Amino acid sequence: MTDRLNLPGVEWRRVSPKYVWVDVISTVVLALVLLAASCLPAFLSHVALWWILPVVVFVIMVLVIAFVPRRVRAIGFQLRDDDLLFRRGLLFQRFVSVPYGRMQLIDITRGPVSRAVGLSDLHFVTAAASSSVAIPGLPLLDAEELRDKLVALAETRRAGL
Repeated sequence: MTDRLNLPGVEWRRVSPKYVWVDVISTVVLALVLLAASCLPAFLSHVALWWILPVVVFVIMVLVIAFVPRRVRAIGFQLRDDDLLFRRGLLFQRFVSVPYGRMQLIDITRGPVSRAVGLSDLHFVTAAASSSVAIPGLPLLDAEELRDKLVALAETRRAGL
């Protein structure tokens, strides 16, 4: 990482470790759907060679699930002077800088699995149509506190434009 992304005195804030369970459960559900779909050609055609497809899907999904904890640890964000810096990804890393003055809406969402473990996702809507930044796996109280802080920062920055 470059020095611009590592500011002195500012550390990356991580998502909750409980988010690993949310991601694992979501991935397992997706894996079961993909496995069921990949078994259909073998059932319908009665050709034994088609059973290679579900085996390949199973191996890939096991590998994806094995990397979930590391992928969750790679998610982080920093509140800097003028923007929020968000990062995620292992192989394909993504760094997104969201200026406070460009934030138009900050939304908290909670799916059923996230709600069961007490987590929520913080979504940002900005002036750019292509920006989709979401910080997943935040405890609800932290998400509400961060939302309120970011709304206040966004209002002060927009007033200065």
